[in-house]
Amino acid sequence: MACPVVAWTEEGKARSARWRSESGVPPPKRMIIATDLMTADDAYRVACGGTAMLWRGDFQNARQLLQALARRADRKPRKPASSPAEAFHLYRQDQSRRARTLGMLLIPIEDDYGIPLQRAPDMRQACAEAWGPGEGPSVASLRELLGLIGAHEWRKRGIEIPALGGRIHPHYGVFAPVRGEYVGLVAEAPLPSRDLAFDIGTGTGVLAAVLARRGVARVVATDRDPRALACARENLTRLGLDSQVEVVQADFFPEARAPLIVCNPPWIPARPSSPIEHAIFDPESRMLRGFLGGLAAHLEPGGEGWLVLSDLAEHLGLRSRAGLLAAFDEAGLTVAGRMDVRPNHPRVSDDTDPLHVARAAELTSLWRLVARHIERTAAPLPQFAGTG
Repeated sequence: MACPVVAWTEEGKARSARWRSESGVPPPKRMIIATDLMTADDAYRVACGGTAMLWRGDFQNARQLLQALARRADRKPRKPASSPAEAFHLYRQDQSRRARTLGMLLIPIEDDYGIPLQRAPDMRQACAEAWGPGEGPSVASLRELLGLIGAHEWRKRGIEIPALGGRIHPHYGVFAPVRGEYVGLVAEAPLPSRDLAFDIGTGTGVLAAVLARRGVARVVATDRDPRALACARENLTRLGLDSQVEVVQADFFPEARAPLIVCNPPWIPARPSSPIEHAIFDPESRMLRGFLGGLAAHLEPGGEGWLVLSDLAEHLGLRSRAGLLAAFDEAGLTVAGRMDVRPNHPRVSDDTDPLHVARAAELTSLWRLVARHIERTAAPLPQFAGTG
């Protein structure tokens, strides 16, 4: 598949470069050259008009300009909402508009990921971690490049996970386990077995690692995203758990049964606008329904499926509790128990957040699900032996 290309005219010459956009935004159709002489008001007007600006000035001045653009974008008054669901959709529209405007400030990138601007930081390692080896000159938004720097710092420092007695190092594009309450639920729920567990959609591998630390002899962690698979393997190796946990590429389940199957799917049934948001937004609850639909067939007799899910979508009017319970029933599952915890992230107490009412009421739950006895004519799935 051909890489997208952005084209522009500079000093009377036609130029082009590879276009990089993690969110899949197409290359801009109009682009001008911008320098330190451009004012924030002019830049905001240009960006709102749909014209991109390729920066040729000082890198740190570009960062300041981006902050000025953000302040102007945030001044736009919010439309009143008549319901929590409408508040959510207006919030998403505002976020999309803001991202589109701020994404119009672009930075040139050299073959080796060097930035040919005065006072530019060395971003070569951060870019290589996210994009792999350099393949010629490219152009990306400054906003995206700053995201790469942030992801690189997260990866270097890691996130302390008390239940592990160690740190998890998220890779770029893999959701970081910064909300520790759901990890705590998996660390505290009574284990139905210590023989084998599946972790579906493992991401950084944090829940697989917690299960292994709790003494589960064998854990199989699945994911379909190559970045997540590499991230989980690296974390498990760093924690000394790679001989106990096997990371497998799969959409959902291994072709086997287990006495414990854990899944922390995206919590909001809405369309993501970038790959990293796939860990937050689940269009039409596809992953949730996929997990529930296959769970009974992959549980050993007497086994449990642990569904870790926030009720934020319920408070936003995007999913009902009755609908969730009906989905359990349709999948042949019964609720054996539930553990709840309130989140403690900063937005819970931020009354300026447009979704504050829903966030303040949010609970994160670990649902313990068991399969109802259903007569089946199909051949049973094998027990998981692993590959060693």
